[in-house]
Amino acid sequence: MSLEIRTLTGAGIEAALDDLARLRIAVFRDWPYLYDGDRDYERRYMASYRDNPRAILVGAFAGEQLVGAATGTPMEDHAEGFAGAFADSGLDLSDIFYCAESVLLPDWRGQGAGHAFFEAREAQGRRLGRRYSAFCSVIRPDDHPRRPEGYRPLDGFWRKRGYAPLPGVVAEFDWKDIDDDAPTRHRLQFWIREL
Repeated sequence: MSLEIRTLTGAGIEAALDDLARLRIAVFRDWPYLYDGDRDYERRYMASYRDNPRAILVGAFAGEQLVGAATGTPMEDHAEGFAGAFADSGLDLSDIFYCAESVLLPDWRGQGAGHAFFEAREAQGRRLGRRYSAFCSVIRPDDHPRRPEGYRPLDGFWRKRGYAPLPGVVAEFDWKDIDDDAPTRHRLQFWIREL
């Protein structure tokens, strides 16, 4: 079965919130995020995209089953968490479209969903008059005990799409890893490209 990529808005997002929460929890549980997700938090978080007319949510469907999703929104909508990271960058948050999460179940990878997710979000950024598209990736040490043998980061994929790490622009967020008792601080590196 091939994937169908659909942009969800309003009622479409509302109908998919439980599936989106389940999908984020499943994919982010794996390396490198190791996120011990909470369904209620996830559902509330994803509702913020439903309620934002400038946001985009792109779903990858196998038939009617949601197997992947990507979100994006103007960067200033995340100013509370990201303003500090960009403080010394010389960039204005209002020039940036933020490509937030991009999650896809392992059995559906390699069929072009990653490119489709970026293309849809970058197009939304252009529609909104943004100069840049950016996302962030979690930073984990190479010798982390949970790093899978043979793990290949997505850096090559991102660079082929024109993204590069933005030196010194690192955000910090707390979440609970799957093998921890409490949330811990995590660092995320921003990547950027011109639109």
